[in-house]
Amino acid sequence: MIRRISIFAYGIASYALFLGTFLYSIAFVGGFGVTTTIDGPGPAATGWGVALNLALLTLFALQHSGMARRGFKAWWTRIVPEETERPTYVLASSVSLWLLYAFWQPLPDVVWEVTGSVGSVSLWAVYGFGWALLLYATALVDHFELFGVSQAIRGLKGRTPAPPRFVTPGLYRLVRHPIYLAWAIIFWATPVMTLGHLLFAAVCTGYMLVAIPLEERDLIHEFGDAYRDYRARVAMLLPIPKRWRPAPSATTARAV
Repeated sequence: MIRRISIFAYGIASYALFLGTFLYSIAFVGGFGVTTTIDGPGPAATGWGVALNLALLTLFALQHSGMARRGFKAWWTRIVPEETERPTYVLASSVSLWLLYAFWQPLPDVVWEVTGSVGSVSLWAVYGFGWALLLYATALVDHFELFGVSQAIRGLKGRTPAPPRFVTPGLYRLVRHPIYLAWAIIFWATPVMTLGHLLFAAVCTGYMLVAIPLEERDLIHEFGDAYRDYRARVAMLLPIPKRWRPAPSATTARAV
C-alpha cells in the first residue's frame, strides 16, 4: 500500500509542477507578469548567449520527443513501474522548461511590430485563443491521462490500463495535431516580434515538424491501417480538406 500511495503522490506532484510551468509559460512567452520573459530583462545576448538558447531548446526537444518514443517507453518501464512512466515524462518536461526559462538569453532587437490598438489587441486575443485551444485539445484526448494523473490514480487503486482505442473527437476530425497547432499560434501571435522571440518560435516550430512524423510512426505501429486512413483523410495542422472519405466509427479513434 505504501508503494501505491508513493506512486500516487509522485503523479500528483508531477502534475502540480506542470500546472506551475504551464502558467509561467503563458507569462514567459507573452512577456508579462514574471521576472524573466522571452525578451528580458537583461543585456542583449552575445554569440554565446544565442548558442546557449539553442542548446536549451535542443535539450527540451530531445527530452520531450525522445522520452515519448515507443522504444524508450519499453526500456524505461523495465526499470520503473509503468504507472510512473507518464508522470516522469511530465516531470522531466517541466524541469527542462524551467531550465530554459531560467537561463534564456534575451535578444531584444525588434524584427517587426504591429502598432495601433486594433492590431495589437487582435494579436493578444489570438495569443489567448492559442492557450485556450491548447487546453481544449488536451481535454479531447483526456487531459489527466495525457499528464499522468490517471496513471497515478490507477497505481493507487492497483488497476491495469484499458487497451488504447483510436478515436477522432472534435478538432481531431479537422486536423491530426490540434495541440501542435495551438502551440504554433502561441509562438507566433505577438504584436512585437523580437529576435529572441523569433528564434524561439522558429526553432520550436521546426521541432514540431520533426516530432510529428516520429509520433505518427509510433501511431501507425500501434493502430496500423486505421491511422494510415486517418492520415490520408485529415490534414496535419491546418484544417484544409485532403481526400474526403467516410469518417471512421467512434471506436476507431484517438490514441490515448
